Amino acid sequence: MKKFPFYKQLDKMDCGPTCLRMIAKFYGKSYSLERLRQKSSISREGVSLTGISEAAEAIGFRTLSARMPYKELMDHAPLPCIVHWRERHFIVVYAFKKNKVFVADPAHGLIRYSKNEFLEGWFNYKKNNAETGIALFFEPSPEFYKTDDDSELSKSSFKFLLSYLKPYRKYLVQLVLGMLLGSILLLIFPFLTQAIVDVGINNQDISFINLILIAQLMLFFSRTAVDFIRSWILLHIGSRVNIFLISDFLIKMMKLPLVFFDTKMVGDLLQRINDHKRIETFLSTSTLTVLFSLLNFLVFGVVLAYYDIQIFSVFVIGSVLYAFWILVFVKKRRELDYKLFDQLARNRNTLIQLISGMQEIRLHNAERQKRWEWERIQIKLFQVNVKNLSLNQYQQAGSIFINELKNILITFLAAKSVIDGEITLGMMLAVQYIIGQLNAPLTQLMGFVHTVQDAKISLERLAEIHDKENEEDSNEDKVSIFPENKSLFIKKLHFRYEGSQSPEVLKDITMSIAEGKITAIVGASGSGKTTLVKLLLKIYNPTSGELKLGDINLSNFSNKVWRRKCGSVLQDGYIFSDTIAKNIVIDDENIDRQQLIYAVKVANVQDFIESLPLGYNTMIGRDGHGLSQGQKQRILIARAVYKNPEYIFFDEATNALDANNEKIIMENLDRFFEGRTVVVVAHRLSTVKNADKIIVMDKGQIIEVGNHQELALQRGAYFNLVKNQLELGN
Repeated sequence: MKKFPFYKQLDKMDCGPTCLRMIAKFYGKSYSLERLRQKSSISREGVSLTGISEAAEAIGFRTLSARMPYKELMDHAPLPCIVHWRERHFIVVYAFKKNKVFVADPAHGLIRYSKNEFLEGWFNYKKNNAETGIALFFEPSPEFYKTDDDSELSKSSFKFLLSYLKPYRKYLVQLVLGMLLGSILLLIFPFLTQAIVDVGINNQDISFINLILIAQLMLFFSRTAVDFIRSWILLHIGSRVNIFLISDFLIKMMKLPLVFFDTKMVGDLLQRINDHKRIETFLSTSTLTVLFSLLNFLVFGVVLAYYDIQIFSVFVIGSVLYAFWILVFVKKRRELDYKLFDQLARNRNTLIQLISGMQEIRLHNAERQKRWEWERIQIKLFQVNVKNLSLNQYQQAGSIFINELKNILITFLAAKSVIDGEITLGMMLAVQYIIGQLNAPLTQLMGFVHTVQDAKISLERLAEIHDKENEEDSNEDKVSIFPENKSLFIKKLHFRYEGSQSPEVLKDITMSIAEGKITAIVGASGSGKTTLVKLLLKIYNPTSGELKLGDINLSNFSNKVWRRKCGSVLQDGYIFSDTIAKNIVIDDENIDRQQLIYAVKVANVQDFIESLPLGYNTMIGRDGHGLSQGQKQRILIARAVYKNPEYIFFDEATNALDANNEKIIMENLDRFFEGRTVVVVAHRLSTVKNADKIIVMDKGQIIEVGNHQELALQRGAYFNLVKNQLELGN
């Protein structure tokens, strides 16, 4: 069977685009994951089958989605196809053979399932007593072969990586010299061993033996010193390379558009940072260690061939058989590793549910059912462990047998050569020493293959970030001087989060935000208020329409310049694990004490802060003093006030405050808002009743505009929102 092309997904939600990438490669086209991501309307939750279909048709495939039984999928379906797996993942089915299903799982590799194992993951509906699942089928159209792919985008990731080693060429030369010296010192040992036996023992010359032993001791000290120096150099290079790798990654990440972080899981970004450690290990430790082992392997191989070409030939043949035997089990081991990982994950999830949901389990008398569910997983886990143990035993037994057989044959040949007078006893002992030195590098070389694979995957994950476009390039020509008219104007604005299949969040928004005035935006949850604020802060870009500051399009202003003029409190505002002072003043090393006191007074949080033993130096956040939601909001308000901005955007900034605190803070803010352009989003309508203009939104559209009195008299949507809170009556 022709090997199916495989790509590993870089993120948890990348399974759909990665599956499509593999199918495109199967038909002879290479596409970057980023390009397929954009076309498949990926979101934080991943992609849908519809999104994959849209992306496939955009690059020239014809697609068809269907629910069908297993037999029909096996006998009649065009392969490869994408199937929905465990209702949370996508995999590619590319072949059936002898009741085995061959799949390409972007999370784990090329895997072979039995029919029952496949149905357990794919089956999600029973129709006419047949087990059915969902699949997406592909057929390349003529357009597929006309469309330009991304072959020219491929580049050597390792070449990019080696650029980090250039500043350390001097140290690398020292390492190479150290490796050569170490190999030479090791090379002397077998000759000294031979000399002890052939000269010292045969001539019964104890002085010569003492001299050789002293020489061996000095060589041992020299080799140890070389190893110590090499370790320090490796630590120096490795630590610096790792710091620069992560620093460059963070610099790049901080230049990416903010919308990028809406579709990225924190775990995926942290995994990329952890990947740097694997790359550093590969770059500074594994590669150089293996080079040293390889050098020793070549040197001792030459010496062994010099001693006896027949013994050398046996060693080479035995080593090739040993390596072949190990590699034979690699694919099967990978399949079992995935199955074991999958069962362990299910086991962990079940245990977490058992513990977390114990109250519900007990209240509904479901103890037995939940225990049986766990026990069924244990049976499957046991079955996988049995297969894993059998595989390990076969591999271990075979490799030990090949290795020992090779050593026995070499011992036999060496002993026979001594008896026949072809070599001396000392030479035989030297040969045994050399064989011992050759076996270790061989094992290291086998393990190095996995290290290279891990590093390659890590580099692909990092390249995916480094290849993304920045939010704005430093050399872009952007406006930095604000116009005389500083009002904001929005005209026929539309916005949707993902691709064309996703619903419009904002539809045909036309409005103005007057300079120096307070504009309030109200409406039911999901009406698009927060999204509109994020567009004004340039977190998102409009799908279509205009967003202007005076007569200049807001997109023409540098993001840094615009955000420097803006203060904001958003619903998802973040409290850092740091002191209160540094949480309020996050963009300045030198804190303006007077401005800080003013900010906490406006936010009505001064009494709380000064009641703490360490005051403004109290640690808060995850690793510090716990804050209530109201206290957190007041810290965030103080942060916005300290910035002293011209434009202020508050999104539900006071919804967690009690009525008394809200009243005090709003009175303080009303004074602070004077002369500033303010946009306030609120559900609690008492917060916005004094606004100069109130905009009422519903389902992404503006339905009413006016001030509090005007809208209340209209007895429309605004009236219905506020009548219970403000007791306007009927």
